[in-house]
Amino acid sequence: MFTLPGKLLLLAVYGTAVCSYLAALPLTPDAIHWLRIVAAVLLGVHVLEVLICFRQVALHKGSLFDSVLLTLLFGVLHWKPTADAARRPR
Repeated sequence: MFTLPGKLLLLAVYGTAVCSYLAALPLTPDAIHWLRIVAAVLLGVHVLEVLICFRQVALHKGSLFDSVLLTLLFGVLHWKPTADAARRPR
């Protein structure tokens, strides 16, 4: 499944975007600009995802705060496996 590679890719995008504010990266200014835009758009989409899919986000076995935070970082890669597991017959 692509969940783990997708999460690692998102962490790499967010981490590189944060590092671009803290230190000079060996990237062109245009690349850094677009990386920051991509990271901001991803976070914006994940905020909408929390609002729209709150019922699925709340199915997480941990605390609701953790689930919201993980959804803000990973979006559908976090809440979809939990929602699928909840729908399966036991």
